[in-house]
Amino acid sequence: MKILYFARIRQIAGRGSDEIEVPDTVTTVSELIEYLSGRDENLAAAFAERRTLRAAIDQNHVALDAPIAGAREIAFFPPVTGG
Repeated sequence: MKILYFARIRQIAGRGSDEIEVPDTVTTVSELIEYLSGRDENLAAAFAERRTLRAAIDQNHVALDAPIAGAREIAFFPPVTGG
């Protein structure tokens, strides 16, 4: 699965993406965040403020409790504002 990081999350993580095998026990976006945080201290720091974290599965915005089964790509980014 391809994991993409944008804006502040990308800066803290130190990279824009990862390609990973997600364990079968990881079934939601929130569980994926926990899994990634446990693997990498930079990602743990990037994901520390969960209230301001947004996600998209295959380019569709989703809640953090959304299931990830069948996802090809998951992106993480801060809230988007217009102007």
